[in-house]
Formats: sequence, C-alpha cells, structure tokens
Amino acid sequence: MTTLAARSRTALLVIDVQKGVVAEAHERDAVVANIAALVDRAREEDVPVVWVQHSDEDLVKGSDAWEYAPELIRRDTEALIHKNFGDSFEETELEDVLAAAEAGHLVVTGASTDACIRSTIHGAFVRGYDVTLVGDAHTTDDHSKWGAPPPEQVIAHTNLYWRYQSAPGRRAAVTETKDVTFE
Repeated sequence: MTTLAARSRTALLVIDVQKGVVAEAHERDAVVANIAALVDRAREEDVPVVWVQHSDEDLVKGSDAWEYAPELIRRDTEALIHKNFGDSFEETELEDVLAAAEAGHLVVTGASTDACIRSTIHGAFVRGYDVTLVGDAHTTDDHSKWGAPPPEQVIAHTNLYWRYQSAPGRRAAVTETKDVTFE
C-alpha cells in the first residue's frame, strides 16, 4: 500500500548492529539471533537485505567497534549504506538502493531503538514507505542514568506507538521475528 509507485517489493534493513553499538545492548544475543534468522529467511526468499553502518567521532570508520557484530555476515552482493546521521536516509544512497530494488515496504531491525531505529522508521514513513518494525529484533543500551527509561521500556514504548502510526496510503506495523512476512 506504499505511496511509492511501482514499488511492490519488500526489503530487510539491518541498522547499525555494530560491535560498539550493541556491545552492552539489552538482550543483545537474542536480538542478534533474531536478526540473523531474518537475514537467512530474506535470502531464502530472494528479498533484498540492506545493511546500514553508522560512523561518527565516537564510532570511527574502520575501527573494531565500527565493524558489524560477528554473528552477522553481509554478502558482497548485498547493499551496504554508510551513514553519519540517525536517519538512514539522510545524505546516503539508501533511497536509490531501495528504488533500484523496487522496495516500497521496509522490514526494520537493528540498533539503537531510541536513536537510529526511531529516526529511520519515521524517515521512511514520511518518504512514503510502508514500515514494519520487528519488535523483538531491535535494541538499545541502558541510558537510565541520564533520565531515560530502562531499555526494555524504551523498546516496548517504541513497539507500542509504532503499531498505531497512520498516514494516507501507508502502513506502519510491528511484528515478531517468527511472524515476519516479506510480502
């Protein structure tokens, strides 16, 4: 139902599951395992997998912390988007990659829930994409010492409000890994 013409396909986004981003993340191992399972399913179903990798002054490009979690191996044929902002679309070639793949529906996974995940799902939605957030395949660190809720509440709240997003001609949804369909 996307508002993007001739974009009937779905793409899986794997956002910032980098060593330095998820090292201390809430339920890290379970989330990474869910993402790995989705990557495997997407590959089996010939669904484009798009990897997004963040860098900034705290996450230096080429450093060990910048590398993807070792459980997740990108294939050379799969797109890799380098970004410097929370929204994976900002000053990147993500839109061009998705257009070439004819993707109008995005299935979103990764880190960090309260930053790059939220920025990207909102960015995609306002750009006309249908966006499914995989509720058990995104995570964040504990920022409660700075006044944020504990990570499990940040994740739960994001899942709660995303399932009720609406806009003309677009769909927002939240689903669990086991229930993801790439249709």
